[in-house]
Amino acid sequence: MAEEPANPALRPLADGAVPEAVVARTEERWLTFMAAMLGIMLVIVVVTSAVAALHPASNVEVIQPQTLHLDGEFAESNLGTAIGPDGSATVRIIAEQFDFVPNCVEVPVDTPVRFRLTSADVIHGFLLPETNVNTMVMPGFVAEVRTKFTHVGDYDMPCHEFCGLGHHDMWTHVIVVDKTTFAGKGPLERARCERK
Repeated sequence: MAEEPANPALRPLADGAVPEAVVARTEERWLTFMAAMLGIMLVIVVVTSAVAALHPASNVEVIQPQTLHLDGEFAESNLGTAIGPDGSATVRIIAEQFDFVPNCVEVPVDTPVRFRLTSADVIHGFLLPETNVNTMVMPGFVAEVRTKFTHVGDYDMPCHEFCGLGHHDMWTHVIVVDKTTFAGKGPLERARCERK
């Protein structure tokens, strides 16, 4: 039997051991593969960020936030709930630090409701718990969401995007009333409702 060298690096490999050159080559391949994957993911993030910044994911309808309250759809006289020719309700709301205008709106039960919202200052969130209403409200864009309320009740809607120090106090309310009660109220009463 041949005598083994004292230096362990010079000893022959045991059965099943992989030579150092093979290990180094395999590690280089994995490193190259992982660097390529990281590069692809980085390109995807950059491209989707650039595209989303140019075109928000919601309804792409632009508006001038500095003058939206002066005339047009979001003038003060147009805010609140209006009934369209097809019988559906359209609710127009402006989000601003730290309130929704109007702060309370009434809508009729069992009627398609379309919320149209915009922001006068920063990004806000519009969330109506227990419904499908959840959207971002961004300055310069009009957000639109649709729903239908199947029962009478009060809904609290918080701003769910941090918009500044008064964010915790930013709420609006939707009061769903029966169709007869709603029909008996004028536009100002629908936009200046009292919570029960």
